[in-house]
Amino acid sequence: MTASVRVSEVQDIAALEARWRALEQRANAPIFQSWTWTGCLAAERFTDPVLIEATEAGRTVALALLNRVRVGPGQPDLLYLGESGDPALDCVYVEHNGVLAEAGREAALTRACLAAVAHRYVVVLSGVGGDVLQAARDVAGTVWVAKVSEAPFVDLAAVRATGGNYLAGLSANTRQQVRRSDRHFAERGVLQVSMAASASEAHRMLDRMADLHQAAWVARGEPGSFAASFFRRFHHALIDVGFPRGQTALTEVTGGGETVGILYNLRDDGGIRAYQSGFAYAPADNKAKPGLTCHGAAIDQALAEGAMRYDFLAGGDRYKRSLANRTERLYWLEAGPSWALRLLRRQVRARLRAVWSR
Repeated sequence: MTASVRVSEVQDIAALEARWRALEQRANAPIFQSWTWTGCLAAERFTDPVLIEATEAGRTVALALLNRVRVGPGQPDLLYLGESGDPALDCVYVEHNGVLAEAGREAALTRACLAAVAHRYVVVLSGVGGDVLQAARDVAGTVWVAKVSEAPFVDLAAVRATGGNYLAGLSANTRQQVRRSDRHFAERGVLQVSMAASASEAHRMLDRMADLHQAAWVARGEPGSFAASFFRRFHHALIDVGFPRGQTALTEVTGGGETVGILYNLRDDGGIRAYQSGFAYAPADNKAKPGLTCHGAAIDQALAEGAMRYDFLAGGDRYKRSLANRTERLYWLEAGPSWALRLLRRQVRARLRAVWSR
């Protein structure tokens, strides 16, 4: 049966929750496609919301919430999938983005949903996988890829299949650094891993993590993620909804009662997403690698819990590459009609840059 796809303006975003969460139960989607994430402060983020819904025999089989940014006469408006189009609000940085679709039918339903809008709008797709990129290429007149990023992760199922010793699968240099760092912090006392046991504790731990995060980034001359007020507000709101559902987790690693670091992870059926962190860096101490120690402890915990994946998300940071045993690519792209000047200009500029760089 072919799904029927409808594109409509949304009058009441909150009314989507029941339908969205019902579909989540039949999907195999990352948290970034869940209502916990999509619906978080949605009234602020989606000021001109557009819904794509695919149905079969009265049953919803795919949903996508987009925000429209109007361009002007003669050119297609922009539709941002899962984002606002406002950098001040999109600082929360969606990844593993896509159309929420019934499990096993994601490719066909994504194509159908994108086909319903790509002839009329420029669809902005941030942090999507290669399957969404291919769907866009299948149905859009023009596709422009703005950025490609590696997203390293630990395939925990593969670790279990080879005996369950995570460290054994890493390079000799990484094993040495992890063990040396663990010994360094253990000199203060036994290394302990503790998780926030309540939403209120998670809120407090997030604020402490933010202080550590900001101190490290400001010391490097960078603003840090929590410099954006909306970023902090969004994640406190996400904890309110996600913590009772087991979708947000704050984990602190200590040595002798002193904080080594705090991890803010997101959880879904696919595993654990290492979203943000704050570490207590020791100046001029090359033995101390709090990031390696904290993530190593969290990975061991994930193995014990039976999780299938520990995902470092997008970025080529050295510690991610060192600790991961797999990687995938995420794409930031725009897709739309071949007559869209916005896409034509971007393609021309990209080709000129390629010529100039030779």
